[in-house]
Amino acid sequence: MAGHSQFKNIMHRKGKQDKVRSKVFGKLAREITVAAKLGQPDPAFNPRLRAAILEARAENMPKDNIERAIKKASGSESESYDDMRYEGYGPGGVAVIVEALTDNHNRTASEVRSAFTKAGGNLGTTGSVAFMFDHVGVVEYDAKVADADAMLEAAIEAGAEDVISDENGHQVFTTTETLRDVAKALEAKYGEARKAAMIWKPQNTVMLSDEAGEKMMKLMQALDDDDDVQNVFANFEVSDALMQKMGGE
Repeated sequence: MAGHSQFKNIMHRKGKQDKVRSKVFGKLAREITVAAKLGQPDPAFNPRLRAAILEARAENMPKDNIERAIKKASGSESESYDDMRYEGYGPGGVAVIVEALTDNHNRTASEVRSAFTKAGGNLGTTGSVAFMFDHVGVVEYDAKVADADAMLEAAIEAGAEDVISDENGHQVFTTTETLRDVAKALEAKYGEARKAAMIWKPQNTVMLSDEAGEKMMKLMQALDDDDDVQNVFANFEVSDALMQKMGGE
């Protein structure tokens, strides 16, 4: 029986991973289709599409899926999605920005509000927390492509605003206007980035207790599980021990 039980557990975990993977691919495909529909279907002339494809590749999304999502933009059956932004406060007074792509505003707003309420937070109005973030571009590379000094020099030469380098890689920050040019300059030197996108960068972060941190991370997970939600940004930090605990669940 022990062997049977272990097998079921492995199958359950694999099923959960496949489900998560399917959800991620679905969100990526939606962003690719919308980006291709709003601009040209060629990523060389469409920064948003290029960013979406980079993210899809980073998640190992099959090339056929990416091409299918691009082609879908020109089809008559292509759904119409709107970019939406929701702002609010999570546990511990954490500021949260949620970006969504939706074909039903009422459904998405209701689900996002419900996630905040269940976590002990509250959804605010547009602009209620955005002032605590900077809307910037970011270009990311693996740590192995260059040392910190070389990346900093290349980034400054390309016109970047700031660089953060650690064992997880390099984050090159740009203005919203210079993201495309900086990304192209760095690509010419280091090859394709693992990410190039617009983000909401918190101006300051709040260190949460483990209790508040656990609630906040569950809120982040609940929002991420929503099919309409594309990105979630928040200005909090938690202990390494809690990160490891939540990562193992």
